[in-house]
Amino acid sequence: MRIDFKLSVAALALCVASTGAFAQVKKKSAPSPKQKPTDPAVQIKASTLPVDKDVIIGKLPNGLTYYIRQNSLPQNRAELYLINKAGSILETDAQQGLAHFTEHMAFNGTRDFPKNALVNFLQSSGVRFGADLNAFTSFDETVYQLPLPTDSAKVFERGFDILANWAGFVSFDQAELDKERGVILEELRLRGKNAQERLQQQVLPVILNNSRYATRLPKGKEEVIKSFNLATIKSFYEDWYRPNLQAVIAVGDFDPKRVEQLIKEKFSQLKNPASPKPRTEYTVTAAPGTSVKFATDPEFPYTVAQIIVKMPGTQVRTTAEYLQSMRSGLFNQMLNARLNELLQKSNPPFLYGSATYGNFIGKQDAFTATVVARPGELETAIKTLVAETERARKFGFTLTEFERAKQNALVQMGDAYKERDKTRSSNFVNEYQQHFLNGSGIPGIAWEYQFYLDNIDKITLEQMNAMAARVIAGQSRSIIVEAPDNEKPKLPTEAALLGWIVEAGKNLTAYVDNVSTKPLIENIPDAGEIVDQTRDDSIGVTTLTFKNGVKAILKPTDFKNNQVILTGYSFGGTSLVSDAEYTSASMASSVVGNSGVSEFSQIQLQKMMTGKSVSIEPYISEYTQGFSGNSTTKDLGTALQLIYLYFTQPRKDKDIWESNMSQYRSLLVNRNLDPNSVFQDTVSAVLNRYNMRAMVPTTERLNTASLDKAFDFYKSSFGNANGFVFTFVGSFDIDAIKPLLATYLGSLPSSETKKTYKDLGMYPPAGLVSKTVNKGIGEKSTVQLVFSGDYDYSEVNNMQLDALEEVLNIKLIERLREQESGVYAPGVRSIYQKIPAGKYTVTISFGCAPENVDKLIAATMDEINKIKTNGAQATDIQKFKAEDMRSKQVQLRENYFWAGYLASGSQYDLPPHRILYYPKTAEKVTVQSTKDAANKYLSGKNLIKLILMPEKK
Repeated sequence: MRIDFKLSVAALALCVASTGAFAQVKKKSAPSPKQKPTDPAVQIKASTLPVDKDVIIGKLPNGLTYYIRQNSLPQNRAELYLINKAGSILETDAQQGLAHFTEHMAFNGTRDFPKNALVNFLQSSGVRFGADLNAFTSFDETVYQLPLPTDSAKVFERGFDILANWAGFVSFDQAELDKERGVILEELRLRGKNAQERLQQQVLPVILNNSRYATRLPKGKEEVIKSFNLATIKSFYEDWYRPNLQAVIAVGDFDPKRVEQLIKEKFSQLKNPASPKPRTEYTVTAAPGTSVKFATDPEFPYTVAQIIVKMPGTQVRTTAEYLQSMRSGLFNQMLNARLNELLQKSNPPFLYGSATYGNFIGKQDAFTATVVARPGELETAIKTLVAETERARKFGFTLTEFERAKQNALVQMGDAYKERDKTRSSNFVNEYQQHFLNGSGIPGIAWEYQFYLDNIDKITLEQMNAMAARVIAGQSRSIIVEAPDNEKPKLPTEAALLGWIVEAGKNLTAYVDNVSTKPLIENIPDAGEIVDQTRDDSIGVTTLTFKNGVKAILKPTDFKNNQVILTGYSFGGTSLVSDAEYTSASMASSVVGNSGVSEFSQIQLQKMMTGKSVSIEPYISEYTQGFSGNSTTKDLGTALQLIYLYFTQPRKDKDIWESNMSQYRSLLVNRNLDPNSVFQDTVSAVLNRYNMRAMVPTTERLNTASLDKAFDFYKSSFGNANGFVFTFVGSFDIDAIKPLLATYLGSLPSSETKKTYKDLGMYPPAGLVSKTVNKGIGEKSTVQLVFSGDYDYSEVNNMQLDALEEVLNIKLIERLREQESGVYAPGVRSIYQKIPAGKYTVTISFGCAPENVDKLIAATMDEINKIKTNGAQATDIQKFKAEDMRSKQVQLRENYFWAGYLASGSQYDLPPHRILYYPKTAEKVTVQSTKDAANKYLSGKNLIKLILMPEKK
């Protein structure tokens, strides 16, 4: 059993931080720009930050800016972006939502790419719609991303035509526009019509001080989207899509001179309006004093409080501002470490807490403290959160905290510097985007690392404490409380809430930093014996077998300079325990993994890891137990020591157990308020034949669990290392790490008996099943169609099922989205397994209006029947092959791919060099094979229909 604590902390976070920008499919989150206030105590002469010498920055006569950087990772790939300094903030009343709508229309026809020609061309070139080809609209910008292969000059150069078409030649065909209205409305339905949106409407005017940002959300207004005419949207495009507000970013494996020539050729033809409108810079004016807002909703399952202290926004353009950004990073690290410690108490005062200083919105910065309370315990949560921030404000930080934070910052920057020639192109794009939009500095990692080395010791503890005193006690403050309707009677009055905050700051004492100076392992174990060593030269893999039965699969790579990815597994898992013992067993790895090791608590262990880049987590799944983790090359020894201790000296921490149980119970209280949670709980139950292990535990079931049972199960799972297989992929020398492996893996205790697993029968039932859940007050539905059955696991069959998944994805986007205008993002996912038994599922899912459920299910089945009757279209098969081949080319140069590939191959007893046959396997996908696969895997004999509908009125 696992309860994932995935929470949109507040409506504010939903709007500003993540979904304020509505994407064509999904916005990829970008790192926040380093925008922090200048500390008056800075002891460094301010000078403008240099510009990274490896980036070419230019401007065309029409005002368009361009950034070009040659970068070889991934090989034969490039990231092309078009940045428009125009978003929803510039819309008139009659255009609310049309910045986002304009973004959609760019994919529905341009001068050189009528209707869907652009998407078809890119898919045929190996670019996936949504996963690769994407765009998003936010308050102040609209961004288009176009990743392309560079080993085809024709495809790559055509990409600049696409960007130029987006920049100035969108067609706005009336028929396409009318069809897209439905798609946009379905996107708004998918992302909205829920508790978060309803709360957002209540709190944003307070948070944003009734500024223009509060009335120009990127989603716009439904009535505008339904009724606007062609002239209105074209007016927005013509006013704001102009070269003096645009930038082209090109980063990748290409000749930069050729790229610069292409930009000049393709974009010089763009023209600004004869009388351009002024691009107004809007702000959120800080209001002095404290504003308080309570907001409730019947479907919101959490009680959340936010204290937002707003301050003038700044940029990182000078060395002094950069130094202050370093202080802000240290401040956030230290303060949140304290809050995280509170969660490890036996009775934690809240479910989640954080406090961060950084960029906010509308040229503002903010110190934002957020807490998620346990049901009925808002007062405790708020008082604890405020007490910790006030403790930092009054007493500052300790010297040991400060030194740890500096070490961690140096290690993080040092790791980035070591990978400077192995950095992915997409990482640079975000920096250049912020440089164009906000003027943020782009000095480059070499300069930044050296600046850290030269200046981090110029930051003093006194400066840090002065910063804490300043940002926590700002003069413009908003306090937001969001809660379920059923908590409304328990909410305080505004006066009582402010009283809690005042009271929380009284009678505080300074923080005490509990650290250990002992070594992780005092007595190094005697090394075990390597009894066998084999090598597969075809893929550069060496396998070591130790006398205790442990195996290590090793693949040294040059994909990264300082990264090692490791996994470990053996068979067994929770399948070996009875249903009565399952609840305890399912918590074992989480509790032990959060309890530290040996004599060290998790808090002490985390502090001991200061200055190291290492992460090791034990896990126990249904059929295996093992480890996942990563480290730098130099810290691999520490990673292995942690694995050794998790085997031999796991720690039983009663406080962690009580903390986890308290969290679980609290999360169950209002879980049934959220329609999506109720639906997914039903989905899981149905697809696993109502096996209790797949169902969310009740409070009564939690009460049967015990720490002793969980700990005993953990020890039994890891008490015998015989049969464990570890995989190491990354930057290491085999001869150099063999002694480490022998010491910490070869010495693990073992017996002659190897564990196996038990088939629990947790797979979908046969036959036709239909289940409808009526939950939710919003007019929205969710549909899942699940085909399932027995499966003969093989590379050929896997390829056929992957192909069927992709061609069905293509057809459902064309039918349900483009033709029916009934959904935003239909999805198809195939899953196949060999353990515990050969089984497959193909799941088709989409969200839609309740009145369209039956029609869209029928359309889906119609598209399936077409493939069953005629096979997939040859053009769609070619798209799949191109996309899959391009994806595989990138994966083959990634450590994470190889770690998963080698580990799964070992579990499934597959030859490690099977990847070499991939091209020939792909050739076996044909029109006839897709027809056969559709009839075999989508026969409809085993079909489960799961539907979420609103509550009956």
